[in-house]
Amino acid sequence: MKTLQIGMLGCGNVGAEVARLLTSDSGDFKARAGAELELVKIAVKDMEKARPGIAKKLLTSDADSIVNDADIEIIIEVMGGIEPARKLLLTAMKNGKSVITANKALLAKHGAELYEAASANGVDLYYEASVGGAIPILRPLRDSIVGDHVTRIMGIVNGTTNYILTKMDEDGSAFANVLKEAQALGYAETDPTADVEGHDAAAKAAILAGLAFHSRVSVDDVFCEGISGITATDVSVAKAID
Repeated sequence: MKTLQIGMLGCGNVGAEVARLLTSDSGDFKARAGAELELVKIAVKDMEKARPGIAKKLLTSDADSIVNDADIEIIIEVMGGIEPARKLLLTAMKNGKSVITANKALLAKHGAELYEAASANGVDLYYEASVGGAIPILRPLRDSIVGDHVTRIMGIVNGTTNYILTKMDEDGSAFANVLKEAQALGYAETDPTADVEGHDAAAKAAILAGLAFHSRVSVDDVFCEGISGITATDVSVAKAID
C-alpha cells in the first residue's frame, strides 16, 4: 500500500490536535484514504515547548525544509497569518505538493493567487476547515450544488459575536461585561479584535462568496463593521422596533 508523507506547518492548539489524530488514528485514515498517512515533519517556532503526545523527532524550526522536501507529498498549514504562510504554500505547490489549510485570513486575502498556483502545478488545495469548523459547507458549495444558481448565503459564522449579542439581547448586559464573560468561558480570545471587529466574519464571507458566486472575492471587497460599538440601549431600541 502506498505511503503518503505529510509535513505540517505550525503546531499550536489546532495543529497539535491534528498531529495527534494523524499519529493515533492512522488505522482509520488508512482505511478511508486507501494509503498509509505518515506525519514526518512539523515546523514550529519554539523547539523547547512541551507538546504532549507529539514525538520531538518530528519537530523542526526550518519550515522551508518541509516545503522543499522531495519525499513529502502533502502539506498541512495551521500556522495562521499571511506571511510566511503564503510564501511557504506557494513554494510547496510549485514543488508539486498538495495543500490543506485552515487559514481563512490567507485565503480571503490571497485566495486567487493560491487557487491559480494549485491549478498551474496540478495539485490540490483544500480548505474546508477555514469556514464553519467541522460543518461541511465549502465542499457542498464547490461540488454538490455547482449546477445550481445561488442567490444568497445567510448564516452565523462567528460564535464569539453570536454569544455576545445573544447575551446582550436576553439579559440586557453591556458589551464589555459579556465580552469578559465570554473570555472567561473560553468563547472569546484574549485579543478578541478579529472576532468583535468583524474581521473573522469578513474573511469567511469572502471565501463563501467566491465559491457560491463563482468569482474571485477578496476580504477587501467585503464591508466590515464590528459589534464593539453596540450598546445595551441599541439592543433595547432594536427589540422595540422589531
